[in-house]
This record gives sequence, structure tokens and C-alpha cells, in this order.
Amino acid sequence: MATASASFKSREDHRKQLELEEARKAGLAPAEVDEDGKEINPHIPQYMSSAPWYLNAERPSLKHQRKWKSDPNYSKSWYDRGAKIYQADRYRKGACENCGAMTHDKKACMERPRKVGAKWTNMHIAPDEKIESFELDYDGKRDRWNGYDASTYSRVIEQYEARDEARRKYLKEEQLKKLEEKNNKKADEDGGSDEDDDDDYLKVDEAKVDESKQMDFAKVEKRVRTTGGGSTGTVRNLRIREDTAKYLLNLDVNSAYYDPKTRSMREDPLPDSDPNEKFYEGDNQNRLSGQALEFKQLNIHAWEAFDKGQDIHMQAAPSQAELLFKNYKVIKDKLKNNTKDTIMEKYGNAASEEALPRELLLGQSEREVEYDRAGRIIRGQETSLPRSKYEEDVYINNHTTVWGSWWRDHHWGYKCCKQTIRNSYCTGSAGIEAAEAATELLKANMARKEAAEDKPVQHEEKQLAAWGTEVPDDLVLDKKLLAEALKKEDERKKEERDERKRKYNVKWDDEVTVEDMEAYRMKKIHHDDPMKDFLH
Repeated sequence: MATASASFKSREDHRKQLELEEARKAGLAPAEVDEDGKEINPHIPQYMSSAPWYLNAERPSLKHQRKWKSDPNYSKSWYDRGAKIYQADRYRKGACENCGAMTHDKKACMERPRKVGAKWTNMHIAPDEKIESFELDYDGKRDRWNGYDASTYSRVIEQYEARDEARRKYLKEEQLKKLEEKNNKKADEDGGSDEDDDDDYLKVDEAKVDESKQMDFAKVEKRVRTTGGGSTGTVRNLRIREDTAKYLLNLDVNSAYYDPKTRSMREDPLPDSDPNEKFYEGDNQNRLSGQALEFKQLNIHAWEAFDKGQDIHMQAAPSQAELLFKNYKVIKDKLKNNTKDTIMEKYGNAASEEALPRELLLGQSEREVEYDRAGRIIRGQETSLPRSKYEEDVYINNHTTVWGSWWRDHHWGYKCCKQTIRNSYCTGSAGIEAAEAATELLKANMARKEAAEDKPVQHEEKQLAAWGTEVPDDLVLDKKLLAEALKKEDERKKEERDERKRKYNVKWDDEVTVEDMEAYRMKKIHHDDPMKDFLH
């Protein structure tokens, strides 16, 4: 570590100084001590440990890093809790009307309100409290531990130690009682032998050993580096040394894989050995049993419930998910028991302890049955028709037969009224007659229609007039006017084919004569005419 002095050093001195600093950082050399006798941390950098030149520091010190200008008004003292300064004999003017103390008024009095205050009784005057005022700085006002006495915590430690001591004493007494009872039972059974007595004595002596000594079997001494050059401390190792490591159970290279980083071996290292003799079956055994399996089922239930539209999330609301899973299991068990009870009530339970009736066991009854020579039953036991799970002999809507008692043209119906509509009302024989009459009428109409369709209907061709009406028989066309109309029609079609011949000013006449209409019909192209291409 670099000192505060800035004197010149040779190369050899500088090398020795660096080696000394490295040794101090490694804990091999004692730390440097300042002028107050306090150790200086060797890991503090030089720019923090070296003092400024104007301080003229002769020895290494960290005083320049501390607050050396102390506030004279700042005090570390605290209030003297519960201190009293003076107790009067009589009530004084301006004192508390309730207790008689001068340091507070009746409104701020912390004593129980008296039925008659000290102002009027002049008795049991409370002493005056000690009032103090301190001028604290910024940190002192915000110091939550200011005025705390650390010695008061010793009472908490003593309380816990007493509880632990009483617990150890109770457990020791219970262990000794159990050993004595066990020894007495063995002595009564064996008749009492010297060797057994010696063994029992040794067991009792082992039980009397202090638990604190027995718990130190796994204590490991470990060096802990400190600023003072290092010291020793104890670190408790939780693994019992007698246990065989899991990677040493099976030394075969192709056996279960061991992960040294996580110290896990999921598969069983000895799958072929006797399960009663194995104490380790792989880490997967813990995942498939106990609370791990229950937690897995809880997650699966939460996922399935969320997929079905229920607002449940295992990570967001674990308590809600667990409560719903418990309710689900209760409802499932209840439904399962109800189903089981229903089946047992209907079909019986062959595994029950109830004895079967004597008639069923021996096949005997008091019913008289008469047989003929061929072994057929004549009288005494009527054959019963097997019943189905559906309702039988149920007549609805005034029907006297059931649905399905009549069949016709691939349709089921009622035999009583021969209707094929399931929810129809029964009409009886009158309905049957009406249905037959309707069928006969329908057949007659169909025959009449077929006979009418055989004769073709002759349609008269009618000539239409100019404006879509029927052409009268006495209509006479003027041949001269018809020829002019045909000529006009030819010119109009020429103009349609060649628009260049259309004049700019076109006179339009909306009066159509009979001859014009006849000329239009004669010049009109019929698309179904096979000679239409030869007209022009």
C-alpha cells in the first residue's frame, strides 16, 4: 500500500512495497495500522488512501477521508425515558387537572381519567416529567436507531435460549422414558441377562450425551480471510459423510447419467437390484410421487380449465387455482360415488356380505307348475315378455294403438286410424274412410289429367296489328304506300350500317302507319330463319 509520504524510493524499495501490498491483499501479511491503531483495508485504492500534500501526514492514515469538522451543537444523547424531577404535595395553579403534574395539561395527560381530578381532591399528585430538548443535525433527526440501547436485546436472546433449553430438556426426558420402557419390556421377556443389562446401560449413556456435542459431527474447520491476516471459522456441512455419493453407486459408463453442474441423476443407477434394499432410485422418483405429483395435476387442471373458458391462472392466482382444484376433486368423487350407488342399487353387489335367499341357492319355491309328457309347461308359470328400457303401451292423442303398429309404403303409423304423422290426433274409422275417399279422388284426377295431356291442343295463329293488337280481318293494305315504306326501310338500314351517310339534320317522324309496320316486319331479320343470310 502506498504511504502518504512522497519521498523518493529506489527501484528495489518500490518492488518490495508492491510485494508487501500483494501479500496484504492475499491475507499473508498483517494489514497496515494508522496513527489511531486501526487497521487499514489493503484493498482501498491509492487515490483514496494517500493524503494531500498540504496536510503533511507523516504516517499512513484515513483521517482525511473522515468528517473532521464536528458540529459542536450536535449531541448523541437521547431522552431519559420515564425520569421524574419533582413531586408536589398540593395542586398548583396551571397544572394538569387530572393528575396534578405541571409539565402537561389535561388534554395531553396520559394517565387514566380520574373520577374526580387532582385539582379538586389535592390527593395523589403525579410527579413532573423530565423534559429535554436536543439539537440534532440532518442525519440525527432521521436516525431510526438513535437512542436505542443494544443491551436490551439480550433479554430477547435469553428468552429464546431458555425456550430452546427447555425444549432440549423435554426431548431428553422423553427419550430416556422410551428407552427405559423398552429395556423393561426386554428384561421381562428375556428374564434378564448380564449382557443385555450392559447393552441397555450403554444405550442410556449414549442418550444422556448432550445434543450440542452430537450435532458437531459434521463441523468443518475452514480458514476465513480477514483484514487482520486471517482467522478460523466454522462452516457446517449438511451432508453426512457416511452416505455414498450417487455417482459411485454404479461405475458403469453406460449407466445413469450424472450431471456434475446440478448434481442430479434422474435415472435409477441400479435398476436391476432389489427395490427393498435400495435407498436411492433416481431424482425422477421425487418428481413422480408426493407433492410434486399433486402440483403437476394442479397445473394440468388449471390449463384444461383455462382452455374451456374458465378464468383461472396458476401463476397469477395460485390460491384460487388450488381451491378450484379441491372443489373439482370433491365434486368428482361425489359424482363417482353416486354413479356407483346407482349401479349397485339397480344390479346389486355380488361382492357384498349379504347372504343370498335360500330359494335362489337351492332352487326351491312353493309355486306349483304343471308339465306335459314332452316337458312343456301347461299351467303355473306364465311366460313373461321381455321388457325394454323404453316406455311401453303409452297411448297419446286418443289413439288405441301405439306408434309403429302399422306400416305402409315405407312409413310407420297408427293401426287404429292409419295415420303416418306421429303427433296426429286419432280420427278412428271415419278418418280411414275419409283418407280412402281422398285417395280415390286423387287417382281419378290424375287419370283425367293424363287423358287430357294425350290430345294436343291446337293454337290458332293470330296476326298482330301495328301496335301489338290483333289484326282485324277486314284490314286492307295500300300497295303503293307499302312499296314506299319498304324503300324507306332499306334506306334506314343503310344508314345504320354506314353512319357516314347520316345527315347532320335529321327529320324525325313519330307517326307509324300500318304500311310502315308491315314493311318493318317484312325486312326484320329472323334469327331462326335458315335463309336469313340470303335476304340482302
